[in-house]
Amino acid sequence: MLHAFVYNEVAILVRHWFEVSLKDSHLEHGARIELRLRAPQPHRGTESASQKVLVDQPVWRADLFDRVDGERGGFEAAHFHPRFVGVEPCERNWADVVKDAPWDWLHDQLSDVAAIAAAAGVQLDDPAPDTEQVRADAAAIVAAAQSRAGKQCGSTQQCYAWTQDAAHSVHLMLGQLAQPDLLDRKRVSPWLETHRAT
Repeated sequence: MLHAFVYNEVAILVRHWFEVSLKDSHLEHGARIELRLRAPQPHRGTESASQKVLVDQPVWRADLFDRVDGERGGFEAAHFHPRFVGVEPCERNWADVVKDAPWDWLHDQLSDVAAIAAAAGVQLDDPAPDTEQVRADAAAIVAAAQSRAGKQCGSTQQCYAWTQDAAHSVHLMLGQLAQPDLLDRKRVSPWLETHRAT
C-alpha cells in the first residue's frame, strides 16, 4: 500500500519497504517517506473531466528502518537521503537524531518542504502554499509512516504483502549479493519464489 499526500508542486509518498543489504545480506524493513515533484499536465476533456496526476521526480527520502535481526522498533538502520541524482539516491546519511527520535525528526523535516527541496538543489516555483499545507498535514503524514513501520510488520507474509508491488527491486537486490550464503532464505522466501516464477 502506498499513501500519497499530493499538493500543488510536491507530493509526499509513504509506504513500507523491504531491503536486502548487497554487502552482507542483512535485512531491513520499515517506513519509507519520499518527497517528490509533481509534473504539470495539460488539461484534458471538459471542466468536469478527471485529470492526470503525475508524481515522479524524487527529491528527498527518509528510510526509517529496523534491522530484521535487531530490536523491533529499534531503528538500527534508520537513515535518510538528502538529495537525488536523477532517480538515484545519494549515499545514506546516518544522523543520530534519525535513529534516536525518528518520528519527531520526520515531523520537523515536514515543517519546511521548501527548505528540504532547496537543500537538494531544487527550487519550488511558489513554495509558500505547499510548505504551509504539508506543515498542516505533518501529523497525518507521520501517522501514516508509523502505520508502516517495521514494528507494525508482524510476519514475512505481511511484509511481502505490503511490498509485493516492489518485488522487482527486491529481486534486483537478491541478484547482486556479495555474500549470498549469509542470506536468511526463509525470511525472503516469498520474494525468492516469485523470482523463480518470473
